[in-house]
Amino acid sequence: MGAVLTVAALSLTAGCSFGPPGPDQAGSPPNLPRPSAAPTAGGDDGERQVAITVLAKNLEVPWGMAFLPDGAAVVTERDTGRILRVGPESTASGLKVTEMRRLNEVRASGDGGLLGVAVSPDYKTDQTLYVYYSTERDNRIGKLAGDDPLVPILTGIPRSGQSNGGALAFGPDGFLYAGTGDGSPEGTLAPDPKNLGGKILRLTTAGKPAPGNPAKSVVWSSGHRNVQGLAWDQSKRMYATDRGQPLNSELNVIQKGKNYGWPKADGKGTDPKLADPIVAWPSDSSSCAGVGVLETMVATACVLGEKLQLLNVTAGGTVLGSPQELLAGEFGRLRALATAPDGSFWVSTSNQEDPGEPSPEDDRIIRLVFSDGGAGRS
Repeated sequence: MGAVLTVAALSLTAGCSFGPPGPDQAGSPPNLPRPSAAPTAGGDDGERQVAITVLAKNLEVPWGMAFLPDGAAVVTERDTGRILRVGPESTASGLKVTEMRRLNEVRASGDGGLLGVAVSPDYKTDQTLYVYYSTERDNRIGKLAGDDPLVPILTGIPRSGQSNGGALAFGPDGFLYAGTGDGSPEGTLAPDPKNLGGKILRLTTAGKPAPGNPAKSVVWSSGHRNVQGLAWDQSKRMYATDRGQPLNSELNVIQKGKNYGWPKADGKGTDPKLADPIVAWPSDSSSCAGVGVLETMVATACVLGEKLQLLNVTAGGTVLGSPQELLAGEFGRLRALATAPDGSFWVSTSNQEDPGEPSPEDDRIIRLVFSDGGAGRS
């Protein structure tokens, strides 16, 4: 498996290594399995290499991913309701995978179930996780403190067959952000300021409106179809994916109080009152979910497109050149994407769902190390 791309200049080398990652402020990096092959030499034209390692196998629709202070990942499985710990210990076949919890409150169907997960910024002292999950009636955000029962902190997010949102992450301001789905066939909920559907929410850890929110509501932005990925860059610029629109899958830069257009606009529109995406791809060849940021690179994981889309973004937020593709068709449907504490990308497959075509090892979690940035930088 190999390719060399211009602009982003990516040279793919399956199973190569650039050395162990250095220590991180969030804790020691996991003891990662070492690939077997040596990296190929980079060219003189700024060519970048990527090392690819399969970290975990035989999961069932891994959906959300976040990292603990010791470098282990917390991974949710949408349909089983399981919360898994991946690493930092390793085995002969990859990182050790253990079940932390199984949430009986979850009712999975369609694209609903156990979705996003976020680790408390004070996890070392409070041992608390936050999850986005579906019940029979609604979607909810709940908290898990140690071995205590799941406690809902926000209920009443619209539940539907295919537009449940589910993104969940703590922002650099310390508040909890959640991406929801419109949940209506006509797209009537996204522009409605009184409804939680089709929004990005900004919350305290008690589920209340965070200070500085528009109209003292939990709603931070509106006009979204199905937000399944959130991430921030070093400038605290917020990125969100929006999938499920008939024509386009979007990557947006999110600003306080903005309306991102659904259902009036699908992709870039003509109404100056509506915020345009920075990039829009045809839905049938993209449908991107997870998003991650590594220095000046913004990446999205595409379910239908079965690839990563990579963008180079300046400090001012301008996209340089055209988006580049990575892993196209190599691992099937890709869903979760997160930047690990050691500066690598972790991405999950989503082939154990209809209409996926799982391999004997699916679903998997894959680690990507870039030769000129993040983990293993030389």
